[in-house]
Amino acid sequence: MPLDTFPATTAAGAAAVPPRLDRRSRLILFVLCAAQFMVALDFSVLNVALPDLGRDLGLDRSALQWAVTAFALPSGGFLLLFGRIADLYGRRRLFLAGLAVFGAASLLATLAWNPASFLAGRALQGFGAAVIVPTGMSLLTTTFPEGPQRDRALGISGTLLSLGFTIGMVLGGVMTDTLGWRSTMGLLALFTLIVLPLAPKLLPGSHATGGDEGAATARPRLDVPGAVTVTGGLLAVVYALSTAAQRGFGGADVRLALAAGVVLLIAFAIVESRSDAPLVSLPMLRRRTVAWGNLGGLVTFSMMSTVVFVLTLYLQETLGLSAFRTGLVFGVQGVLSVAAGALAPKVLARFGARRTLVFSLLGQGVFVAALLGVGAQSGALLATVGVSLASMCHLGAIISYGLTVTSGVPDGEQGLATGLVTTTQQVGITVGIPLLGVLATTGETLLAGVRTVLAVDAAVVLLAGIVIAAGLRRARP
Repeated sequence: MPLDTFPATTAAGAAAVPPRLDRRSRLILFVLCAAQFMVALDFSVLNVALPDLGRDLGLDRSALQWAVTAFALPSGGFLLLFGRIADLYGRRRLFLAGLAVFGAASLLATLAWNPASFLAGRALQGFGAAVIVPTGMSLLTTTFPEGPQRDRALGISGTLLSLGFTIGMVLGGVMTDTLGWRSTMGLLALFTLIVLPLAPKLLPGSHATGGDEGAATARPRLDVPGAVTVTGGLLAVVYALSTAAQRGFGGADVRLALAAGVVLLIAFAIVESRSDAPLVSLPMLRRRTVAWGNLGGLVTFSMMSTVVFVLTLYLQETLGLSAFRTGLVFGVQGVLSVAAGALAPKVLARFGARRTLVFSLLGQGVFVAALLGVGAQSGALLATVGVSLASMCHLGAIISYGLTVTSGVPDGEQGLATGLVTTTQQVGITVGIPLLGVLATTGETLLAGVRTVLAVDAAVVLLAGIVIAAGLRRARP
């Protein structure tokens, strides 16, 4: 397919915007990226600490999944709702409220005295994350104009997002061994204490009508039926998938939640088609860049999270590596992700967001396929190189899908657009492991199962890259 068949994604006149950021813009970017990094860290920093946490608080193995699910439910279920509320009532004030809730919840989880207090803290962290992520992303896309500045800002944000997951895996083990599991939650509270005082002084006011947050302007009403059905549907789906990751799809509660989620999301589509002021406008969903861009995000997140999961099993259970040495493998991945993030603006300027998305997906698929060469006696080096190169392509897909979805969207709908981006991200992280990870433990040997997962994973990513290339080729600039 000729490269010039893809429409350009850079807005006209973007070249007139200076690519370099002034001091205030850099500080704003620091605040927004630090908040996103903090949330990304929360997704993975506790995983290694779960056994110690369970022994300390008296949570048995079956209840430990709620340490993850209590966070995943609100953080995934409320993203679209809070993204739209931010458009209607002000992104800045909602972002600050999310930071405050997240910080207080992290402190509660740090000081938890029983399972109920800890799970309450985790649930409140999830609510805070559901506010921080879409509002932070929409503040970023409305603060930095489309073109070189936004490319650079999203490149840095995507790099820190990827690093947050990776560093969380390594840091969680080190901190748990040296300081105890409570230090992982205390670290998040400390992050909030750094970010929250800076945010009110730096972040600009924002409103869907274009005025300041305190301006007396007419505000569109919130679509309550749409909010109820989509939030309920997402909560049910996230619960089903996160529970299936622990216990499989055989449980009645998993099947019932999945069925309820599907029904509610169908009801949401019907409600939105009849609403005068929909939560998610159908013209937004009909944009090819929104539809195909979010498909790219769903595929890259779900498939890469699965690769990390099965490689962790392979390195520790097949090759016998310690948790620390396994963490070092993914630490190399994090270092190379930083390098990829530094190169991302140049790649985006050269090829555009849409072509970068396609190339990144194809590259991710190729390097995941190369991991099929891992063996029973050796494979640590191949795993290190393969997952690192695949992660560099994954980072390119993260940045370019966010740019593809949000480019050309009016400022008044950026909260909705970034809510869709971040919902895709959360669902992608949640869906991959329960759908494919189970194949790793159903083969004749763990190695055979891991190879099956990697083969399916690579095929899905490569197919998605080809299909998205065809879909974006027909999209209007």
